[in-house]
Amino acid sequence: TGAVPDDRTLVVERFRDEVGDWRVCLHTPFGGRVHAPLALALEAHLREHLGVDARALWTDDGIALHLPEVESPPALEMLILDPEEVQALVSTQLPASALFAARFRENAARSLLLPKRRPGQRTPLWQQRMRSAGLLQVAGQYPDFPILAETWREVMSDHFDMPALASLLRSIRSREIRVVAVDTERASPFASSILFSYVAEFMYEGDQPLAERRAQALTLDRDLLAELLGSEDLRELLDPEAIAAVELELQGLLPERFPRDADEAHDLLARLGDLSDAEARARGIGEDWLRALEKDRRAVAIRLAGEARWIAAEDAGRYREALGASLPVGLPDVFLEAGDAPLESLLRRYARTHVPFVTADPARRWVVAAHALEEALNRLAARGEVLAGEFRKAAEGREYCHPDVLRTLRRRSLAALRREVESVAPDALARFLPAWHGVGVRAGGVDRLMEVVFQLQALALPASVIERDVVASRVSGYTPRLLDELVSMGEVVWVGRGSLATSDGRVALYLRGEAPRLVPPPSNPPQTDIHVRIREHLGARGASFFRDVYNACGGGDEDVMLDALWDLVWSGEVTNDTFAPLRLLGPLARRPARKPRLPRLTQPRAAGRWSLVADLLGSGANATERLHAEAGVLLQRHGVLTRDAVIGEGWPGGFASLYPVLRAMEESGRIRRGYFVEGLGGSQFALPGAVDRLRSLRDAGRAQGAPLEKTGGIVALAATDPANAYGTVLPWPESDGRMSRAAGAYCVLDEGRLVLFLERGGRSLLTNGEVQLAHLQALIEIATNAGRVELQKVDGAPAMDSPLKSALREAGFTQTHRSLVAYGARG
Repeated sequence: TGAVPDDRTLVVERFRDEVGDWRVCLHTPFGGRVHAPLALALEAHLREHLGVDARALWTDDGIALHLPEVESPPALEMLILDPEEVQALVSTQLPASALFAARFRENAARSLLLPKRRPGQRTPLWQQRMRSAGLLQVAGQYPDFPILAETWREVMSDHFDMPALASLLRSIRSREIRVVAVDTERASPFASSILFSYVAEFMYEGDQPLAERRAQALTLDRDLLAELLGSEDLRELLDPEAIAAVELELQGLLPERFPRDADEAHDLLARLGDLSDAEARARGIGEDWLRALEKDRRAVAIRLAGEARWIAAEDAGRYREALGASLPVGLPDVFLEAGDAPLESLLRRYARTHVPFVTADPARRWVVAAHALEEALNRLAARGEVLAGEFRKAAEGREYCHPDVLRTLRRRSLAALRREVESVAPDALARFLPAWHGVGVRAGGVDRLMEVVFQLQALALPASVIERDVVASRVSGYTPRLLDELVSMGEVVWVGRGSLATSDGRVALYLRGEAPRLVPPPSNPPQTDIHVRIREHLGARGASFFRDVYNACGGGDEDVMLDALWDLVWSGEVTNDTFAPLRLLGPLARRPARKPRLPRLTQPRAAGRWSLVADLLGSGANATERLHAEAGVLLQRHGVLTRDAVIGEGWPGGFASLYPVLRAMEESGRIRRGYFVEGLGGSQFALPGAVDRLRSLRDAGRAQGAPLEKTGGIVALAATDPANAYGTVLPWPESDGRMSRAAGAYCVLDEGRLVLFLERGGRSLLTNGEVQLAHLQALIEIATNAGRVELQKVDGAPAMDSPLKSALREAGFTQTHRSLVAYGARG
C-alpha cells in the first residue's frame, strides 16, 4: 500500500473483489473496542448517505467494508465521521448487529429466561439462538425491559470504547492523525487477514433475509440507557440564549423572515399550525392576506381553546379529529381527511417548530387532557420521532424535543461555548501553522505529495522555492520525479501567476479536478503578433512541443519566440505537462555565456509539451462555485483563516468577497467562527479540529505527536512558506535590518518565536533574542539547499566581529578572509 498504519497514520485501502464489488479496508492499530463501534457507525452512515447496504466486520487490526452495487468507492470524507454524531450512529445500528444478539442471549440465559427442557440437559446452541431471537423480538416492544437495558449497558460500556473512538475521530479532524487512501488491484497482506475473518464470519450466517432481520431492530429507552451509562445532563450544555434564538427562528418571529405575500403567509400557517390574530400579526401576516386566503379556501378560521385561530385549510381534518375543533361548512372533502394518528401528527409538527417543551405546553394551548398528549408523545419517542429527556435548566420534569431541533441547539450552544473560551496568544498560531502544514513529517511518496498540493492549491509561490523550500519540507525524501509524475499524469496542473524579473516567476499548483473552480482568468494577456500566433496555434492543435510551435508560428529568432511563449506562461494562459522548465529557469538558462552543444530548440526551458490553460478548464465554474472553492482552499491551508491571511496572499477580491461564503459555511455548521487568536480581529473562521489543535498549543511548546517534536520545537522555513505566520498574519519582530517574505530568505522559529532571519542572498543574518547552536544548524540545513551561503553581516555588523562567530563556526560555517561560508550538498 505504500504506507504502514501506526498511531499517527490510518490507511484506507480500496479494491474490487473477485465478483466486482468494492471492498474498503481501514487499517489501524487501535483495537477491536474502537473498531467495533466505528464499523457499526460506518454501516449506518453509508446506508443513510449512499443508500447502499454496507456490511462491515472488525478485528483488532482494522475494519473491512463490503459495498455491493456501487460504481465507485465512497470518497475519503465519507469515511471520516463527526465525533459528535458517532454515538447516535452506533445506537442506530447496534440492535441489528450479531454482537447485540449474542450478548442478549447470554444475559437472558443468566437470568433464567431461556429454560432448558430438562434440568442438567444441554440445550443445543442453535435452539438457544432461536429462543433468544424470539425473546428479543418480543422484548423489543418494551423499551424498559431490564435484560434489554443491561445488554445496551454491557455493549456500550464494556465491549465498546466510545471515548477512545471520539478521541480518534477528533484527532483525524484536527490532522494530528493522517488518513492515507490507497487504491490497489488486489488485497494487500494486511487486508487479506481481515478478509479471511470476514469470510469466516458470514460463511455460516442464517438464510433470513436482511430486510426481515433488520425489521427486528429494537426500540431503545434512551432515558434508561443514559442513566445506565451516566451520560451528561444536556441541561448543563444547552445555552439559554441559543434556545431563545432558535425559538424565534422556528416560530417565524424574525422580521427578516416575515412572509412577503399571501402565498408565503399560507406556507407559514402550514408550517406552524394554528395562530391567533395577535400571533399572526407578530409574524408579519396581515389581516387582508388572511381574508384573501379564507376567500380562496386556503385558510380556515376555527374556535380553539376559547379563541379564534387561523389554520391552513389542509389541516382542517386533523384539528377536527384530534382536538374537536368546529369547522365552517363548505370545505372540500379532501381537507376533511384526518389521516392516520392526527394527534401524533399535530404533536410532531409542534415539536418541529418549538424548542424543548413539557406536556403542559401543548395541553394549555389546545386545552387537551395531558394524559392523552403524554401517551401520544411517548409513542413518538418510542419511534425516535421526538426525543425525551431533560434539556432546559428552568424546566421541571420530562421534556420533549424534535431531533433536528436538538441538533441545532447543541451546535449553537457549542459555538457559544467556543466563543467564550479564552483566545490564544499570537505565538501559538506561529507554532500551529507548521504542524498544520505537516512540516517535517515522516511521510513521503506520491500520496503525501498529493496531500501537500491539495493544501497549497492556488497559492502563488516563486518557482525557485516551491519545490526546494516548500514541498521538500513537507514530503520526506522528496525528489523532482514525484511532481513530474503527477503533472505528466494529469493529476496536478501548474499555472503561472506573474513574472519576477528575468529569472523567476510566481507559480500556483492545482489538483486537476479542482482547477476549473480555482484557476483565475489570465492577467494582462500580451497581444503582440507573435503572442497571438502562439495562442492560435495552441488553440487549434492542442498540446505541442516547442519545435512544433516554433515552426508553425513562422520561425525567426528562437529566443524571441521562446520569450514570447514564457510571456504567455506568466500571464496564466499557457502551461506544460512537466515541471522541468520551471526548475531550470535562471540567467544561465536564459542567456548562456557560450554556445550550447545542443541545438537551441532543446534547451531546458523549452522542454515538454505546451498547451493552453483554458483547454484544461472546460466551461469553468460560476461565481458562487468559485467563491465556495476558494474559501475551502484557504481554510484548508490556514486552518484558522483571518482577514490578514487573505490579504497576505493577495487574493483577488480580498476578504470582503469571501466573507458571505464563510458566514454561510459557519451558519451551516461546517466551520467555526470566533475570536481564536488575540489581536487578529473578530472575523476569524476555522475548520473543525483546527481550533482544538490551536488551543492545545497554548501552554505547551508543541502538540503531542506533532511533527515538530523531533526537533524540540525548532523549525526552519522559507520566508515565503505559508506555514510562516510572520509578515502576513503576525508582524515581523523589530530588528536592525529589514525582514520580508522574499524568495531566497529563510527564518528559524523556536516554539513559534522567530529567532533567526537570513536575508535574501544569504549575506545578512538578523537575530531576535538568545540564539542556540540548534537554531544555527537548522538554518544551515535549509539555506544550503540552494547552494553556498556566504555570511558577511550579523545584525548589521561584520560577521567576523560578531559574538556569534564561534557558534556559527561550530554549527558548520567555515571562516574565510572576509566572511563565514557554509556549503550545501552541491558545494
